[in-house]
Amino acid sequence: MERSLSKPSELRTPPTVIATIIVVSALASALICYLVYFHAPSDVTGTHMRSLPFLNAVLNALSTIALVAGFLFIRSREIGKHRAAMFTAFFFSSIFLVSYLLNFTLHGETHFNRLSPWWPFYWKLLLTHVLCSILALPLILITFFLSLTGRFPAHKRLARYTFPIWLYVSITGVIVYAMQATIH
Repeated sequence: MERSLSKPSELRTPPTVIATIIVVSALASALICYLVYFHAPSDVTGTHMRSLPFLNAVLNALSTIALVAGFLFIRSREIGKHRAAMFTAFFFSSIFLVSYLLNFTLHGETHFNRLSPWWPFYWKLLLTHVLCSILALPLILITFFLSLTGRFPAHKRLARYTFPIWLYVSITGVIVYAMQATIH
C-alpha cells in the first residue's frame, strides 16, 4: 500500500513546536516581570535614551496600522499584501519588544499618579493590556508558524483570536504611553 504525502495544510502542528513557543513566550514574560519588579534601573540619573517610551508608542502605532491593513487585505483576498502587512506588524512589534526591554533595563517602571482621577481607568487599562500582551506573544508566534508552514486552515482559525488580541495590545500600548506622558 502506497503512503500518500499530506499537504502542509493537512498536517498537525508538532507539539514540540507549540511547547517551544509557549516556553519562549513564558521566558519573555518572566524577563519583563523581573525587569519591572526586581531589577534596579541602570540609568538612575535618567539621562540615557529618554525617548524610548515615545519610540515604543510610535512602534505600537505603526504595528496597529499594519495590523489593520493586513486585516483589510485578507478581507479583500489580497494574500500577498496581507502577508506583507502582517510581517510589517510583526517587525514593528519585535522592535518594540527589544526597545521595551531596553527601556525597563535603563529606567525601570514609570509611575502613574495614583491621586489622579484617571487612576481607576489607567490601572484597569494597564491590567488588561498586560494580560493580553502575555497571551498575545504565543498566539502571534503560533499563528505565524502556521502560516509559514502552509497550515492555512489552522492559521485562519487561530488568527480570528490572535488578531483582536494583538490589535488591542497595540492600541492600548499607545494609550498607556499617552496617559503616562501626560499624567504622572
